[in-house]
Amino acid sequence: MRAALSKREISTVYRLLRQHGVSQRQIAALTGQSQSEVSEILKGRQVMAYDVLTRISDGLGVPRGYMGLAYDEATAIRVVGAADGQQAEEDESVKRRRFLAHAAQVTMGAAVFGSESGTWAANPARTPAPGRIGMTDVRQVEAATRALRALDYQYGGGFCRDAVVAQLSWGQQMLESNGTELVKSRLFVALADLHSLAGWTSFDTGLMDSARGHFANALDLAKQGENHPLVANVLYRMGRVYLHQEAPNDALKLFQLGQIAAQESGSELAVAVLCANEAWAYAMMGNDDQAMKLLGRSKDEFARADIANAESWVKFFNETDVYAMIGTVHTVLAQQNAAHTKYAIPALTRAVDSYDDDMARSKAFMLSALATNHLIDGDLDQGARVGGKALDCADGIKSERVRDRMRPMQIEAEKRRNNADARDLADRLHAFYAA
Repeated sequence: MRAALSKREISTVYRLLRQHGVSQRQIAALTGQSQSEVSEILKGRQVMAYDVLTRISDGLGVPRGYMGLAYDEATAIRVVGAADGQQAEEDESVKRRRFLAHAAQVTMGAAVFGSESGTWAANPARTPAPGRIGMTDVRQVEAATRALRALDYQYGGGFCRDAVVAQLSWGQQMLESNGTELVKSRLFVALADLHSLAGWTSFDTGLMDSARGHFANALDLAKQGENHPLVANVLYRMGRVYLHQEAPNDALKLFQLGQIAAQESGSELAVAVLCANEAWAYAMMGNDDQAMKLLGRSKDEFARADIANAESWVKFFNETDVYAMIGTVHTVLAQQNAAHTKYAIPALTRAVDSYDDDMARSKAFMLSALATNHLIDGDLDQGARVGGKALDCADGIKSERVRDRMRPMQIEAEKRRNNADARDLADRLHAFYAA
């Protein structure tokens, strides 16, 4: 049975059930299908639709992980012990469309990209929450989120993700506690931000299905809390997941939805964040003009922003991050047109010089991008020197993204193996990825 489930051979699953005395009528009742559908499947008809597969697994009481379907973290712990890295994935483009449909429903209030009724919530075993909550309880969630986010910035998502999920597991229960309307509204926002952090740390650790689920929950809760800047921020973060997966078209759609929420919020800072990331998506698509136009708008919006009074989840976007995004966008374009290095190098240098030890992961990203530009520009000894600093900075950071973001540097170093400096950097990167 486990072998049949893992291959999604539903006809074999049903035949095995029949051999053990389960009737076609019982199978139909459990799975929400007609008897004729069950009969056709028994005769060999394949089941491919995701919603039908999940309905079958849920109806038969089969953990979704047995069928390689996206599943909640309680099932993940039960099946593989730690999240979703080992499961057989459905096609990633299908998952992106599902999340985009959900994001559109939350942002626009309508099923713009098709209906989405999937369950996103995680449900591991949890410590009991108080029966009645006040503002102090909510402030504790907010304080925990700030502390955990600082750990993520400094040491990577792999260092603190389990702590985030554990805190979320407890905090989520407070939704069922009694409290005033004001307290519950602020709780929605606090838990949305914590779900967003859980999504970000999952993404940083390479757990894409968990990231998607947490971001979807964050969207719902931010919408319930009527917090448009947070909706925009969650959509920006999920768009970054798709940029990382080299799906700029899908990322751009989420950024554009986020832009709607950002503009509704009146936050110039949120708009600046979305514009910068839209520029990144256009750069990946090879559209220089749109990338430059949106970078310019991002700088303009940032100049008008009231940073002192911005909410915590968007306040991260400061002057250093503006330079980091300028450098990042030009780095993507430099890999297609080396002329962009003259814009990327000064912006990245300024960002690197501004990051302190509390932002080690971001500094590693920018150092690797800076090294990539020096290599493209032909300054190989400087490229190797900066690349070495990037590797030193990456040491001790528990982040799959750091490893992935260093790939362009590795590619450029490998291209120049006839140079001793580039060859040394390429060898060191090879050892880094082998470790």
